[in-house]
Order: sequence, then structure tokens, then C-alpha cells
Amino acid sequence: MTYSFDLERLQQAVRRFSSRRILVLGDVMLDEFIWGHVERISPEAPVPVVEVESETYMLGGAANVVHNLIALGCRAGICGLVGEDRAGRQVLELLDQLEVPNQGLIVCQDRPTTVKTRVVAHSQQMVRVDRESRRECPGDSLQAMQAFLAKELPLCDAVIVSDYAKGVISRAILDTVQQQAASGRLVVSVDPKVANMPLYTGATVVTPNHYEALAATRISPQGDHAVERAGRMLLENLQAGAILITQGERGMTLVTPEGMDHVPTMAKQVFDVTGAGDTVISTLTLGLVSGLSLPEAAVMANVAAGVVVGEVGTSAVTAGRLSKALEQDLAFLTRRNN
Repeated sequence: MTYSFDLERLQQAVRRFSSRRILVLGDVMLDEFIWGHVERISPEAPVPVVEVESETYMLGGAANVVHNLIALGCRAGICGLVGEDRAGRQVLELLDQLEVPNQGLIVCQDRPTTVKTRVVAHSQQMVRVDRESRRECPGDSLQAMQAFLAKELPLCDAVIVSDYAKGVISRAILDTVQQQAASGRLVVSVDPKVANMPLYTGATVVTPNHYEALAATRISPQGDHAVERAGRMLLENLQAGAILITQGERGMTLVTPEGMDHVPTMAKQVFDVTGAGDTVISTLTLGLVSGLSLPEAAVMANVAAGVVVGEVGTSAVTAGRLSKALEQDLAFLTRRNN
């Protein structure tokens, strides 16, 4: 791929973010971080003893996608489930602080809010503890979400499906999305899970990581050009507009009916990949609804991800930081390809 992107064109797209409206549909989570330090090994077992210094709570899963969109200046909404519990109330409070409407966040009495607890010491994640239910969405909650989507999606430029396989995303809920997208105006971006891959047929863009792409297509990672072959197969099987395969330090591979492009990573140092996929799909989708082509939006998303993985903990890039990073990284790409 020859990088000849117009920086001013990308900067203009960033300036359009504030006029765009995107709805996020998917599995809502609460991210809990326990911060501390280690000075000794436990006498009970060969494990480090973390002396806790502080705790923080952040939006996770689909709610972190909303956080990313808000940070980038977009108007964002959310549709998903929370439990009738303390974690659910914390999610609602955090969304309220971002001034995000919560009418699409359905309180479900018979399942808990998904909580991921990460213990971090000396800038290293020591362990993660998950509290969750993966049961299918109850019928009354499903109907409430379908009604909300039918009302809200006609007002949106895009919908991001943030699927963590916790029971929210199903054929029934995506049928509602596809009905609203039938006009062709609504961009549908999907952060997928392998088990639900057949559900994403007709999406504008699907963004698996390379492990998910290979697993979904049953292609061995040892084969020649395995990721590229997986991308082509997914594109054909899903009849999607594009497949964007994220590959960590190896960057991203964009597969469209017109061909294939590779975008090298923009990360200078990688401290924590937590939430990087949420940053990618948020920035990619905003780029698409702000007038960028798929290759341009993919480069923009890769630049944003490079900023986020250089920080510890779930974080979000702002429009200002993205603009500055674009200026620096596109200059690097231009020199690299000359």
C-alpha cells in the first residue's frame, strides 16, 4: 500500500465528529482496577502479595465504546443490559457523568452486571477476575431493546455492535438492526465474537483480531498468508463491506471487494492493550460517517489505537490528541514509503 493520505482531509473529518450521532449496541461492563505494589511472596502459595493503594472504576465493553465516542466529540447513545446491582448503578452513574442518555440501558433483574476486576502492580496486570452471566437475554428485555432500536436508529449515522458474547447479541436483535440498515444510509460496524460470526451478515465492516479471524474460518495460523486468506473468506461468507483484521504489533489488514491493504502499527510503546479494540471500532466508524474511505478510516483508527496502548488501563483518545497523533504518524508513514 502506498500511503498518500491527505492530512488536511483527515483533520477535516475529525472536526466533523461533533456533528455525528452513533448508537452502541452490545454487552455493557464495569471495569474495576485495583492498583498496588508488590514487596513479598505469599507464605501460603507461590504468588505475589499485592498491597492495595487505590481502586478505580471505568466503563467497559460496549460502555467503553461509548466512552471513546464521547472523548472524540461524538454524540453517542447506548443499548444493552445491566443488572439490578451496585455495579449496574455505577455504570449508570458513569454514563450520567458523560451526559449519555441511558433510556436504552435495560435493567435486568435476573442477571448481574458484568464486572471485570484487574489487579495492577508496578504498571503490570497481575490477574483478572470476571463476574458475569452468559445467558441469553430474557424475552422482556429483548423486546425493550428492540423497541428502543426501532425508535433511535433512524436518528443515527451509525450503529456499533460491541459483542462480547454475554447474551445481548442474538439473531433477533441483529434482525432489528438490519431492518433499520436496509435503507443503506446506516453504517453498521461490528466488533465480533467467533461464536456469533454468522450473525453479522451484511455489516458495513467487521473488525476481528487475527485469532478470531483464523478461528472463525478454521484456517491454520501456520499456513502461508493465513490472515489474508481468512479475511477474504470472511468477506465472502458475511457479504460484508469490509473486514478489518487487527494484529497487535503487526498492525491491521483491511480486506474489501477491491483488494487488500496493510497498515503498520503506530504504537511507540505498548503498556496495556485493554480497550484498544474499542478505540479502533469507535474511531473507524466515526471516520466512515465523517466522509473518509475505508482505508483512510482504518489508518485513523490505527493511529488512535497507537495512542491508547501506550497508557495503562482502559483509556480513550480525544479529538485533539488524535489530530496531533495524525500529524506525527502520517509524516512517519510518508517517510517510510518514500
